[in-house]
Amino acid sequence: MNKMREVQIEKVTVNIGLGEGGEKLQSCLNLISKMSGRKAVKTAARVRNLVFKIKKGDPIGAKVTLRKKDSEEFLRKALEAVDKKVSSGAFDRYGNFSFGVREYIDFPGIKYDPKLGIVGFDVCVTLKRRGWRVKDRRRGRNRIGRKHRITKDEGIAFAKDILGVEIG
Repeated sequence: MNKMREVQIEKVTVNIGLGEGGEKLQSCLNLISKMSGRKAVKTAARVRNLVFKIKKGDPIGAKVTLRKKDSEEFLRKALEAVDKKVSSGAFDRYGNFSFGVREYIDFPGIKYDPKLGIVGFDVCVTLKRRGWRVKDRRRGRNRIGRKHRITKDEGIAFAKDILGVEIG
């Protein structure tokens, strides 16, 4: 197989959306940091929402982005938490996929924290091929050709073959 056609994991983004700040948010930051081994950052509200009493700029969640070996290790553990089952609707037209873990205590090696309660988190997986740097680099930037893009079917095949995911 051509090395340039090989599908790889670009990054894994882990997100907890609380809708509020304070001590609970700090506990979530610590939880994500413990799960991933990386420092988590706060996410802020982009728009005002009167129903939930949120102003623009309020801290409402936590996230961390993992790349290279860290992303693969975390993804394998997160897939164990959902019994390696992902819906086909979780894949977008570019092969990327995301899934949610209902309770953080399902994640291997994490124990219940009474300060936090029961909270779930989202895992978003972004896929790429070699040569993807062309769209991000500063000098000589260009678009990815249509034939080099990853399709939904290729993303599903990658998840089945490489990660051992069962598609539902």
